[in-house]
This record gives sequence, structure tokens and C-alpha cells, in this order.
Amino acid sequence: MNKPSSNNLVIAVWELTLRCNLQCIHCGSSAGTARTDELSTTEALHLCDDLAALGCKGVALLGGEVFLRPDWQTISKEIKHKGMVLSIITNGFHNPDHIIPILKALETDSIVVGLDGATPKIHDTIRGVPGSFQKAIAFLQAAKKTGILTSAITTVQKSNYNELPKILKIILDENINWQIQEGTPIGRFPQNQLLTKEEYYTLGIFIRLTQKKYTTRTCSISGAHNFGFYSTYLPNLSAYPPWQGCYAGKNVIGIQSNGNIKGCLALPDDYIEGNIRKRSINDIWNDPKTFRYSRHFNKEKLGNNCKTCTHRPSCGGGCTTRSVSMTGNPHNDPYCFYRFEQEKNPCV
Repeated sequence: MNKPSSNNLVIAVWELTLRCNLQCIHCGSSAGTARTDELSTTEALHLCDDLAALGCKGVALLGGEVFLRPDWQTISKEIKHKGMVLSIITNGFHNPDHIIPILKALETDSIVVGLDGATPKIHDTIRGVPGSFQKAIAFLQAAKKTGILTSAITTVQKSNYNELPKILKIILDENINWQIQEGTPIGRFPQNQLLTKEEYYTLGIFIRLTQKKYTTRTCSISGAHNFGFYSTYLPNLSAYPPWQGCYAGKNVIGIQSNGNIKGCLALPDDYIEGNIRKRSINDIWNDPKTFRYSRHFNKEKLGNNCKTCTHRPSCGGGCTTRSVSMTGNPHNDPYCFYRFEQEKNPCV
């Protein structure tokens, strides 16, 4: 048995199934068909016990599509029973009259629905199935009415970059929260949909201006946890604390539907640290040899984008997923507000 890790597990992001009823072009896991070796109900419930024993504060269930797994209610109930916060991320392509009462009865803490356009033309194209926009809106509206903390999440890419002001109007009209993240070239995401560095920075400005304008409203608008880094002009845009290096394997863990463990679900399979069928999640988490890219950061491992940066000791080379997907190596994130500002204005 390994000694307890000094890293505190705050949230587990759990891919409950890889089965999905949409074909989103930005899907990092290329979801569609369930894995042949997905965890059984018994294994999933045991995993809930182990997560709680590790001190995990909350579990975010996603897919694929959560509601396509027959035992999702049983697993969700166990998460709540163990005292952990339950968040569910869905595409909303379901009958809310059936699903929402169940979520309410489970005392679900938050529901997050993907919203990638302000019109069916854009959203349905990105999501790959006609009618997905109208169903997502209906699901958001139904969830909001119950009092469940309700948010939309938008993955920004070339095809919806100019849609943001129109999506904002929907967010304000429905009085829901909004999380904004940029598409990363993993899974099905096409390279030609990737934002330029200028567009990425401008997206940060959009988030900040929107936050300032609507601070008196009840809805919260934020960037993803890996948004920005050390801007001279823009404050922390996410709902997380200011960036102090990659969270993967330090406060966050990713669980694939077959029990594979990563620090972050978006990382490639090269970053699988083990499988709960072979080792307990406690053993994987507390192993001093796991999650070395984030837990044992060494500035000597920094790539060319980051090795001379003033903020390298605390930043650690930015987002591991974005760095690996765009440069092939960790600690070398090319999308950084601080570096962009330095390149455009060296006197900053």
C-alpha cells in the first residue's frame, strides 16, 4: 500500500459510457459506440465507495452521453449517498419531462448542457444531428425551472466564433450560467476549426467584458479552468483559483468508462496511469510514480514556448492537454495570454 498522497482529490470527471446519440465534431473522445469492456454496475458502485474514501469532493458524470447508460440513476444515487457533489454534463438530446424529475429527485447539484450555437443551423451542424438545438434549449429551460443549478457550456471553434454575442443573448434570456472553452485538436476535432492565437486572446477579452457588464445578474459567466495564464491586462477568467500549474493528477482525476485512470480525460491514452480492475484507485492516486508530469514538474522539461518565461515556476508550461495535442509534448502550451502580449508588445 502506498503512503497517502499530499495531493487532495477535489473532483473526479467520469466518462460513464462512450455511447452517444450525437456526433459532435469537437468530441475529444470520438464518442458514439460504447466500449466493449465498460465497468459493470457493481464495479461502478465500488468505485463510488473508493472515491469517497479518498476524500473526493465531487463527481462530474459525462459521456458519451450519461443518460444512455441504463444504470446512470443507480450510480448517481450512490454518489450522493456518499456525500459527494453530483454534476451531470449532457447534450440535452432527451425528453426533459422524463429526465428532469429524476435529476430533481436525486438532488443533483448541477446540470450542464452543451450549447454550441444560437441557431439550429450552427448548433446542429456542430453536434451532427438535426433537432439537437431545440432539444438542448428545452432541456436547459426545464432544468432551470426546477431550481437545479443550470449551465450551458460552449466549445468555441471557427464555425461558432462569431455566434458568441447571439449565444450570450440566450444565456441572459434564460438566466442560466455559461462556461466557455476553446476547442482543442483531439478526437474528432478538425484542425481547420482551431482558433488562432489572436482569436483565442480576443475570446478572453469577450469573456472579461461580458463578466464586467453583467456582474449584477444572477448568472455566472466564466472561461474554462485552463483559460489564459498570467495576462498583464486580463484577470483570472475561470471559476477556479488563478492558474498555478496543471490540475491533472493533483486535484482532478479522469475516469474512462472501462476503469482506465488519467489525470485528465482529455489527455491521450499514453497518459493512462492504471486501471481500477488491476489496482484500486486509492493505490493509483497515492502512487508516487503516477501523474509525474504535473506532480513532479521540473523546469528542465519545459518546451521552447515556455523555457524562458518569467512565470515558468508557477505555470509549469500551461495546460498539459493543449500542449500535448498541439506540440506533441507537455509543458509547452502555445496558447498563453502572457506570451501573446509579450510578442505583440515587448515593452509590457
